[in-house]
Amino acid sequence: MTQPKILVAGATGKVGGAVVTQLHAAGVPVRALTRGKVSFPEGVQAVRGDLSDPTSLDAALAGIDSVFLVWPFLSAEGAPAVIDAIGKHARRVVYLSSAGVGDEKPGEAITMFHTELERLIEASGLDWTALRPTGFASNTLGWAEEVRTTGAVRAPLPKLARPLIHEADIAAVAVQALTTDALLGARPLITGPELVTQERQVALIGEAIGRPVRFEEITLDEAIEQMKAAGYPVELVEAVMPAQAEMLNNPEPVNDEVKRITGTPARPFREWAVDHAADFR
Repeated sequence: MTQPKILVAGATGKVGGAVVTQLHAAGVPVRALTRGKVSFPEGVQAVRGDLSDPTSLDAALAGIDSVFLVWPFLSAEGAPAVIDAIGKHARRVVYLSSAGVGDEKPGEAITMFHTELERLIEASGLDWTALRPTGFASNTLGWAEEVRTTGAVRAPLPKLARPLIHEADIAAVAVQALTTDALLGARPLITGPELVTQERQVALIGEAIGRPVRFEEITLDEAIEQMKAAGYPVELVEAVMPAQAEMLNNPEPVNDEVKRITGTPARPFREWAVDHAADFR
């Protein structure tokens, strides 16, 4: 079997998992970094390692040429050592960043670590691409338990509209960045194909599962307290809510970069909901 030249860090997440799946489907040998025992399709090489312990990465990086990097922490602490470890083996990093990088807006705390990771990678001497997607459609999986148990979603800002992006589209762009030179040194902003309000997102999830789902509006303060009670870090909660409120008047842009880069239009939220209907049933 040909030894993999691409390592996917974050291979058990939605985007990283989709990158592994698409590379494997295209016949590209791929290695998946995991912290525990995880099953992957036959032919995908799973190797243990932990981004919080750079010394654990050497075996995973041996023989690797390119790395797809998802940073799972809310600060860049520890990132220099990880990037140094990558640089000893690989020549290219494709980093999953954020559309919010560079914005002087509420919610900067959400993207501060992305800004620092981009800076560290660019200064490393590695070839690089920084993908900057808008909000992930998969974040709405946070509503799944409510939908299953109550048939309703209790959330603020029903009219908040975002161009949520399907993880498969992020992965398709990542595959181009990993397997071609077309995106070297680029920071593509990639979006879903249209703005969809949260109210409409809930309705589309209902259509996908074959039963109505209600949107029950709560205040921002109620939402903040709920997130804190659920164990989300305070700094994240206090950044997310003002940033989302700001988007009511200044929505994220919509573009056709997914189609330009991959040749296939970005998938609408309706399609994402159908793809993930089982999670909400």
